[in-house]
Amino acid sequence: MSLSATAFLIIAGLFAGMLLCLYIGQRLGRRDKEEATDITHARLTAVEAAIFGLMGLMVAFTFSGAADRYELRRQLTVDEANAIGTSYLRLALLPTSRQAALREKYRRYTEARLAVYRVLPDIDASTAQAAVATRLQEEIWAGTIVALAEAPPDVKLVVLPPLNQMIDITTSRAIALLTHTPKLIMALLLILGLVCSLLAGYVLARSETRHVRLHLLAFALIMTGTIYVIFDLDYPRFGFMRLDFADQGLLDLLARMK
Repeated sequence: MSLSATAFLIIAGLFAGMLLCLYIGQRLGRRDKEEATDITHARLTAVEAAIFGLMGLMVAFTFSGAADRYELRRQLTVDEANAIGTSYLRLALLPTSRQAALREKYRRYTEARLAVYRVLPDIDASTAQAAVATRLQEEIWAGTIVALAEAPPDVKLVVLPPLNQMIDITTSRAIALLTHTPKLIMALLLILGLVCSLLAGYVLARSETRHVRLHLLAFALIMTGTIYVIFDLDYPRFGFMRLDFADQGLLDLLARMK
């Protein structure tokens, strides 16, 4: 089962679980409504405020962390396009007889690097493209070393640094792709969502309004939607939130190579 399908099932289960907890909380609240005193209400309100406050903090921190990682992945994509572009331009300093073969390998390398992320959420296809890109890295490095042997010594100081950066940034992007909110924290966020639903149902049981069900449904929808956005933001290219727009730099570079 794909990650996006798994996420959908988790969110659907969370929504159903929240509705169930809201219903149970409402039943419990109605049962205790006549027995609870004002002092009891005040004490319970303090506990509820603490738990809802903790839920708010969890949502804020997890959303902020997911947004920061989203921005990091976007920036790394731009950095890779710049690194490949700079390294490609420096090929002009190498002997003319060596440039054509290296330029073709750079073009194929850029296509492979684009495909590594654009084929997601197909993990197997992405891994296969990453292997192609790694092989081309080795060929580009070997070809550049041979070409530098025929070039003036100072050219090495200009050509190698951007090539090193082009290779190193692939590791940074790979690790960024694997970095997400820890599963324990996500599990705690889901549990807090259910607990808050139980308490919200209990609190709303004291209300005499005819639109309690609307409030319960709105609570479940908003909470579930917020948690899903956090999850989707933490896994771009897998769900509705995509980073395809960030690939434009690589697409433009590839167009110039052709």
